[in-house]
Amino acid sequence: MKLNSNPPWLSKKLISTGRAIRVKEILSELGVRTVCESGACPNLNECYSKGRATFLILGNTCTRNCAFCLVNKGYPEKPEQDEPYRTAETVRRLGLEYVIITSVTRDDLNDGGAGQYIKTIESIRALSENVRIEILVPDFCGMEASIGRVLKACPDVFSHNVETAEWLYPKIRSGADYRLSLSILKNAKRLFPSQITKSGIMAGLGETDADIYKTIEDIRETGCDILTIGQYLRPSEGNLPVNRYVDEDTFRRYREFGEKIGFRHVASGSFVRSSYFAEDNYNQMKGKKYDRG
Repeated sequence: MKLNSNPPWLSKKLISTGRAIRVKEILSELGVRTVCESGACPNLNECYSKGRATFLILGNTCTRNCAFCLVNKGYPEKPEQDEPYRTAETVRRLGLEYVIITSVTRDDLNDGGAGQYIKTIESIRALSENVRIEILVPDFCGMEASIGRVLKACPDVFSHNVETAEWLYPKIRSGADYRLSLSILKNAKRLFPSQITKSGIMAGLGETDADIYKTIEDIRETGCDILTIGQYLRPSEGNLPVNRYVDEDTFRRYREFGEKIGFRHVASGSFVRSSYFAEDNYNQMKGKKYDRG
């Protein structure tokens, strides 16, 4: 099924402020990338206007070819040695108290890029002592050593997105594996039981509601603490078309189900993304009483 236009509830008011302009100026001056721009996120102007951005490290070319993603695909160049410092300096200049770091997938690197994550975390903390850091990592090809090394750098939140239902992986995430993605989250909890873990999925890629509920259950079984559920929106004509639009009542039911089975926090809605209001979600989670089971 091909959908030609977004429903009314998916119209978003364009927000642009002096603060957003300043964010763009700093990013440009320091040559720092964001997934907000590389992925054509619909929340870009809103987040920039609040002084927020999700930093993209390890270059701007991904070795995978996910059908939903706009980030460049191909064979990337070597990691930039000064990228961790430039990212940290951007965090300092923006005065951020909560930082989200993600990356392209780097199957060409022996450690999957873990070393660059560690350097970035260390650089940020060297310049901004009280900042909280959330990392949204690729699967590192399942390398437990890379997962362990990144966790030893003590991120406040360790995140890995499962993205979609298992049966859709060959079509949507051809270079990834559903069970491997679940194992990333499970191994993070096994190696560091107190580590806060997080994952995200999208609706509208061809799954059914039953698929969403099953995926939520599978993610929760890893011990995952935080879950985000959002509407897939086609970033370009070259990406997979939207299969269905989910209304807000359905997103509410997804959230209620996730909370019922034990997630510490669930953010669910049309414009929800892994990094969208991530700081607020983290703070809400920390303020809740819960029984992990």
